[in-house]
Amino acid sequence: MTTPEDGLAPPPVRRKRVQGGAATADVVLSAHAGGNAELFPRILALHVPDGATIADVTYGQGVFWRQVPPDRYRLLASDLSTGTDCRALPHADGAIDALVLDPPYMEGLLRPKAETRGGQGSHAALRTFYDAGGGREGPGGGRWHQAVLDLYLDAAREARRVLRDHGILIVKCQDEVSANRQELTHVQIVTGLAAMGFYARDLFVLMRPNRPGIARLLRQVHARKNHSYFLVFQKVPEGGEVARYRTRDLPQRG
Repeated sequence: MTTPEDGLAPPPVRRKRVQGGAATADVVLSAHAGGNAELFPRILALHVPDGATIADVTYGQGVFWRQVPPDRYRLLASDLSTGTDCRALPHADGAIDALVLDPPYMEGLLRPKAETRGGQGSHAALRTFYDAGGGREGPGGGRWHQAVLDLYLDAAREARRVLRDHGILIVKCQDEVSANRQELTHVQIVTGLAAMGFYARDLFVLMRPNRPGIARLLRQVHARKNHSYFLVFQKVPEGGEVARYRTRDLPQRG
């Protein structure tokens, strides 16, 4: 037994580890029933710090921003009405903290023949610009669902250019059935963006609160889509490995 007379200090007392944090049910959930305007502010609050510069390059009617406090972020709103193509942005390399992308996500919006083209709502302007008709080549040269995917991937490449390292990319999308083939668009986007150097940081499922109506249904083959996705990506710096990347806060600018 060691005594003080031995001239040896007593062993240090180990402090008991205390768990931090507080118990609460007020957390952001991965699934939400409602509208874009309700969920989008929660996604921003979780993933984008106050004061960040955010480029919404498919702003449209600004539905996403209706419940976002106007002084919380520096919003750069643009779309086709302002002459901005989400595949060729007027921003310098690495100039943007976060970017929002919501292009047409149904192949019916991009059909080459006007008489068979779908979508007369909020995506009408994007459909008109990005369609494969009117003497223009379709996004990436693809057809049907591939045109949708090409548009997302081309826009994501441009987003990577203008985003700073570790910047946030928020993508809205929806799966679809095209030419009697199930297309899991959100999986295709996650896979495609991983190959570009984007880490899939989060995923939100947005379910519409009402049941969709179907006209002239003869026989149902696939489940009707009543949900869409917000995908949150983070730009992995050049030379970094997506598979080894971990979620991190957006660093403060120097």
